[in-house]
Amino acid sequence: MFTTYEEALGWIHSRLRLGIKPGLKRMEWMMERLEHPHDKINAIHVAGTNGKGSTVCYLRNMLECAGYNVGTFTSPFFEVFNERISVNGHPIADEEIVRLANIIYPLAVELESTEWGSPTEFEIITAMAFYYFGNQEDVDIVVFETGLGGRLDSTNIINPLLTVITNIGYDHMNLLGETLPEIAFEKAGIIKEGVPLVSSVEQEEAIKVIMDRATSLQSQVYCLDLDYHITNKRPIAYGEEFSIRTPTNTFQELIITMKGEHQIKNAALSLMAISVLQQQHDFIIKETHIREGLKRARWIGRFETLCDRPTIIIDGAHNPEGINSLVNTINTRYNDRKVHIIFCALKDKKLSDMIIPLETVAESLSFTSFDFPRVSSAKELFDVSTFEKKDFDEDWKSCITRKMKSVTNDEILIVTGSLYFLSEVRPFIVEECKNI
Repeated sequence: MFTTYEEALGWIHSRLRLGIKPGLKRMEWMMERLEHPHDKINAIHVAGTNGKGSTVCYLRNMLECAGYNVGTFTSPFFEVFNERISVNGHPIADEEIVRLANIIYPLAVELESTEWGSPTEFEIITAMAFYYFGNQEDVDIVVFETGLGGRLDSTNIINPLLTVITNIGYDHMNLLGETLPEIAFEKAGIIKEGVPLVSSVEQEEAIKVIMDRATSLQSQVYCLDLDYHITNKRPIAYGEEFSIRTPTNTFQELIITMKGEHQIKNAALSLMAISVLQQQHDFIIKETHIREGLKRARWIGRFETLCDRPTIIIDGAHNPEGINSLVNTINTRYNDRKVHIIFCALKDKKLSDMIIPLETVAESLSFTSFDFPRVSSAKELFDVSTFEKKDFDEDWKSCITRKMKSVTNDEILIVTGSLYFLSEVRPFIVEECKNI
């Protein structure tokens, strides 16, 4: 058993060696032993290739502004591990992590001797979250983000009030499938019988898979551009402005501070989800709560400006769809300025599909690496690129320091790629910015 936070965290992280083990049997076994805490939770379940974290953030802020206590379960973390299990945006205490780890540890040990084997790191964390929120009486609703896919994701044992699918793209194809319909099938696995679904999926072949699944389960579906519509969108100095029309209301000139057209879609998706909670579950959320919640929502690592002179931005574009959104945002906001990019990615990504779009907007392109399983070396990334103004440095601290010193005040430096990479480098950049 654990007496310190460091011991508990060390044990949890040691489970990374088990990798990814899709399936729900281990979770169901642990929840049975814990007397089904997940069944006590009012939940929203969010899946999708990109935009899950931002969508969770928008939902949380609107619900908070309406006076609700909101739990969230997200991944990965950016500053502290505890933020994966949070209440009203505040990570749970170190003491809670120790307590929860001590509750789950004996179950993990017992599971090792069963036919299903040891639980993974993500299963351990998910079980901790279910136990915590299932026994937390002052939390009104919890927004759960899937870790990977949906159908076989550890979170998929909950029966939520509402399911949300952000979008479908090519990521984790070794586990989720090679085609959009195959990937959509895995994401659609979170749809439950009679539970409404809100979606911003746009590809016809993916929508068909989702609709077929929803129809078979008598789940009412609200789709972007069919049931709710975005209008009058435009970038503004500190974010985005847009209007939205839902089946029951129209909201004019909404403002978000997270930048990029993709963030407008995430915000609209969240607002439609709020509308469903109002109509079908009697949540009291006024227009003032919606406007204020959207406006104050911040999500670390999503086109986040860490320094103004020079402008240094980090963005968790960790797959081709994320890169395309980043490139679109750069073209919209900074097409008149020189943009220098530092990029790091994991081996299991479609690297050429990520690097080639970056080359279209970069003045220079630097590749680096960090200490993490499955990470690409800087040289491997460098070799994929055919860009003329490129370099590489295996030491990310050296790479970032050098580029920060060379960028002028009228230029832009963007650090992008793996979310795990950004969570490691963000504190370093914040400190370095203090010395500029």
